[in-house]
Amino acid sequence: MQLEQRSRSVESTWSGSVPTAFDGRILGLVVILAGFAASLNVPYGGLQFAVVAFALLVAIGTVAHVLGERQLRRLTEGLLEHWLEAGAPIEDVQRSSTGLRTEWTVLTPSGEVTIGGLALVPIGRFAVEWNGVGDSVEASAATEHLDVLAGDLYEEIFEIEAGVQR
Repeated sequence: MQLEQRSRSVESTWSGSVPTAFDGRILGLVVILAGFAASLNVPYGGLQFAVVAFALLVAIGTVAHVLGERQLRRLTEGLLEHWLEAGAPIEDVQRSSTGLRTEWTVLTPSGEVTIGGLALVPIGRFAVEWNGVGDSVEASAATEHLDVLAGDLYEEIFEIEAGVQR
């Protein structure tokens, strides 16, 4: 069954944009870990080497977070676009956060769907939670299989809630 073949029964009121999610908490973690790692270099390379290591690690961590946030936002936008094409009634998308997870709350008549994950490129995770049940997958795997993921989640969230059975 393809998403394009499903009927549109309820119109969406969502504006079509997903808010940015640049997260200061993750950057704080990056700075703390970079400081710790750089401090280990003081006895071996001196203070100057530790300062250079700190600056380099903070720069790499910041870039990793920016790229991770972009990846999660693109995944969220792609997922929501697939749902809209299938006729999902999306009311709004708001920025939210839990712990170190970067998240968006999608408001639907079926309830709130939380989409997000860990926004750090090499270890990025993509997670979706609905009705207290969630699942996560590696962000790169979610990017590769977004069509299948969107279809499965659409069926689980919107069709089962509406009482449609296959």
